[in-house]
Amino acid sequence: MYMIPFLRLVVLFMVLCFCAPMSSQDKKWQEMHKVKRKETLFGISKKYGITVDELVKANPEMNHPGYELKKGDYIYIPFPSPKKSPEQSKASTVYHRPVKVGVMLPLHDVDGDGRRMVEYYRGMLMAFGKLKQEGYSIDVKAWNVNIDADINTFLVQNGADKCDVIFGPLYTKQVGPLADFARKNNIKLVIPFSISGDDVDTCPNIFQIYQSPEDLNNDIIQQFSARFKNYHVVVVDCNDRTSTKGVFTSALRSSLEREGRIYNITNVNSSAEMFAKAFSNTQPNVVILNTGRSPELTAVIKKLDALKAQIPSLAISLFGYTEWLMYAKYNQQKFFEYDTYIPTYFYYNPQINKTRAFQTEYKKWFNSDMMDYIPRFALTGYDHGMYFIKGISKDGANFNGSQENSEALQTRMHFVRSGIAGGYRNKSFMFVHYNPNRTISTINF
Repeated sequence: MYMIPFLRLVVLFMVLCFCAPMSSQDKKWQEMHKVKRKETLFGISKKYGITVDELVKANPEMNHPGYELKKGDYIYIPFPSPKKSPEQSKASTVYHRPVKVGVMLPLHDVDGDGRRMVEYYRGMLMAFGKLKQEGYSIDVKAWNVNIDADINTFLVQNGADKCDVIFGPLYTKQVGPLADFARKNNIKLVIPFSISGDDVDTCPNIFQIYQSPEDLNNDIIQQFSARFKNYHVVVVDCNDRTSTKGVFTSALRSSLEREGRIYNITNVNSSAEMFAKAFSNTQPNVVILNTGRSPELTAVIKKLDALKAQIPSLAISLFGYTEWLMYAKYNQQKFFEYDTYIPTYFYYNPQINKTRAFQTEYKKWFNSDMMDYIPRFALTGYDHGMYFIKGISKDGANFNGSQENSEALQTRMHFVRSGIAGGYRNKSFMFVHYNPNRTISTINF
C-alpha cells in the first residue's frame, strides 16, 4: 500500500506553515495535482505541457511494480524541460541526412500474419514519430510482401536500392534473394522474427533478432548453471509426447553430468512417496518440466503443493519456458510462491508506466487496442525502430548492433557477429523472476 500521497500532504503543510515562500526559480515542481477519476498519465502530462517521462521522473514511486494511478492521489507536476534553441539543436544533431527505411512484410488484413505485421509496422511508425520529434530525419517506404509473393518483383521497384535498412522478410523462402540484394547495395537487413536457414552466417548485412532454438538453449543452460550452481535439480517427466522441450532438458542433463552435478528425474504421475524422493532436504531444489504446456504445469504445481504440505521446510524454485508468460495471469500467485524463473527474449509488463503510456498513445493513433499476443507486436516494432534508427543515424555504415537498448519497452537487443564473415545475431535474453515477495524483476544477459 502506498503512503506517498499522504506524506506529501504532510510535507506540503509543513512547508507552507514554517518556510518562507520560494521563488519560481527555487521550486522543483509547478504544483501538486490531485488525480481525478479516469485520469491517465498521458492526459495529465498533456494538460501540463510535459512528457510522461518527465512526470514519472518527478514521481519515482510510479515505477514501483504494481503502482496504480488512483483517484484522490496527489502527484508532483514538474516544470517542463528547457527547450533548446534552434542553434543548440543544430549543434547537437548528428543526423546529416535522412535514414531511409524499407519495410518488406505482409501488411494486410487477410490473415493473422498480415494483421500481426500491420501492428508491428504501426509500432515502428510510433517510434519514427518520436524520433522525428527528437530531431532525427527518417524516410519510410513499405511494401506488402505476402507469403506467395516473389520478393524479386519488389527489389526492382523504385527506391528499394536506396534504403539504408530494410525490415523483413517474414518468410524463410524470401530471405535468400533479399539477403543478396542487401549485400549488393550495402543495406542493413533486419530479420525481425523467427526464420529457418543460416543466411546470417554468410551475409554480413543481416541482423537476425531471434536465435535458433539450439543457440538459445545453450545460452540459457550456461546462465542456469551459474545461477543455480548450489541447487539440486529435479526434472519432471510430464508424459507429453508432443513436446519439444525434451531437447532442452536433455541438453541440460548433459551439461550437469559434465560438471559432475547430481540431478534426479521423477514423473508427474509418480506416487507422493516416489515424487518426494527426487527432492533434496539439505539443498534448495529447482524444478524443470519437459513440456511448456499449461495443463501439465498445473498438474506439477498441484504435486508441489502436496509435497510442501507434507514437508514445509523444502525450498523449491521453478524454472520454466517463454510460453509460461501466457499463463502468468492465471498462475501468478503460484509463480511467486515457487520463486519462478522464465527465460525469454522479451517481457511485456503492463504495470510499467511507459508501457501504459504507449498503450494509450497507440489507441490515440490507431483507434484500437493492441492485439492480445505475447510479445505485443506494436511494442516489438517500436523497440526495433528505436534501436536501429538511433544506431544507424549514429554509426552509419559502421553500425554493428553492439550497443544495448536498456530503455526498451519489451525487447532488449545486443548483437554479436556470426562467424568471421557473417552477419549479426541478437544474443540478448533475460530471466523473468517472480520473487517470493510478490515482485517481478528481470535478469538481463
